[in-house]
Amino acid sequence: MKTKFLLAMGLVFGMAVMPLKAQIKIGFINADYILSQMPEAKQVEEDLKNTQKQYETLYQGKVKDFQDKLAVFEKLPANTADIIKQDREKELQNLQTSIQEFQQNSQSSLQKKQAQLLQPLLKKIEENMHAVANENAYTYVFNYDAGMGTAPILLHYPADASISDLVLKKMGITPKPVTATPAPANNAAPATKQATPAPKK
Repeated sequence: MKTKFLLAMGLVFGMAVMPLKAQIKIGFINADYILSQMPEAKQVEEDLKNTQKQYETLYQGKVKDFQDKLAVFEKLPANTADIIKQDREKELQNLQTSIQEFQQNSQSSLQKKQAQLLQPLLKKIEENMHAVANENAYTYVFNYDAGMGTAPILLHYPADASISDLVLKKMGITPKPVTATPAPANNAAPATKQATPAPKK
């Protein structure tokens, strides 16, 4: 009797669970793919390039100033007073430190600006993703790019699981075919880094 009761309960429980499983629908988006096709992303890229160019111009000016003063220092007469040599050496060391700090600060500033400019675009993608997911009854939506630092989180999926094009259409953008995987948006190139020679003693 007890066995029959448990068997009956198991069948009822199984019947109750089956419809729930049938309702689960999983999809994913490729955020970088979507971002690469957004018109706003081109403006962000242009702004970052302009900022990077400004940093590069300032950097090259600092390097030239250092190199010019280094050339003057190296041509000092042998009988130049030690106090003058020490003063010039200190000036060159300060310039070298300033260049190194500018490199670090410019790269950090560029990364912060990139994050700031991309934030509203990523929010737009997220909002439209939620809208598409609700309209098409997707229970879960993953980001294909999330694991690209090592390996994609999604290793196998049906072709209709990707809703990236649906999100683009939701934003009024006609999806364009891509021949290669777009590079992650957070890989903006930092200001050119060059080594500055140390003053000779």
